[in-house]
Amino acid sequence: MAHAAPTPLLFPEVRYGLSLFAPFSWLSRGLSDLKQSPGSSMLHGLCFTVLGWLLMGTFRQAVEFATAAATGFMLIGPFSALGLYELSRRREKKLPCTLMDTVVIWRSSAGSIGVYSLLLILTYLLWGRASMAVFSLFYSEGMPTTTHFLHQLGGLENLNFLIAYGTVGAFFAAVVFACSVISIPLMLDRDVDTVTAMLTSCFAVIRNLPTMLVWSLLIVAMVVIGIGTAYVGLIITMPILGHASWHAYRDLINSPK
Repeated sequence: MAHAAPTPLLFPEVRYGLSLFAPFSWLSRGLSDLKQSPGSSMLHGLCFTVLGWLLMGTFRQAVEFATAAATGFMLIGPFSALGLYELSRRREKKLPCTLMDTVVIWRSSAGSIGVYSLLLILTYLLWGRASMAVFSLFYSEGMPTTTHFLHQLGGLENLNFLIAYGTVGAFFAAVVFACSVISIPLMLDRDVDTVTAMLTSCFAVIRNLPTMLVWSLLIVAMVVIGIGTAYVGLIITMPILGHASWHAYRDLINSPK
């Protein structure tokens, strides 16, 4: 049973004590939302797939850039799923929803979401630079080629690189996850500013840390599955995660009284 923890009056009321199995419920409800609006949901997923193909095509001769772009999906995902949050919100309120509704929904919180998206873009650019630095400092055989990169990683020929890349990547992912896990759904649902939304998101993670660790692992697994299928799997996995993130927000934040 989740309980409400006291929070400052300026902040939405954050629940704590959510079950470790709650993230699986979010995924189940996300899948249900996908089934209810398959066309609009999968169109969002297709955009992720096409973006992945474009990035890989652009950087096919530069594995260091392609790797940063692929792993960056987990950083830009919260913003890119804005339309999916709206689909779930409208289904919850039993409102009709067209594709156009999901395209223009950002207008209701344009200022807050705009500031947040700018911060997310800056973080993504910083991650790209950090990724390149790790390649330069720790990859022992110079910049890798597409042909040999996966073979070299599979053979653990660059164990120091794997540890460094994983550590730096985990740091960026943890910061973005904590600040964004419910921030955009919160800005979409209520009239709150960017800082309030991000701090509330951090409070929710801290007060439900074991549950949110499970949720973060599920997100990583779903993204890896999507990317590992030549980005085709993102057509399904990203919409499920987007819808599920709305239900995570609804379970983590009490409704206003």
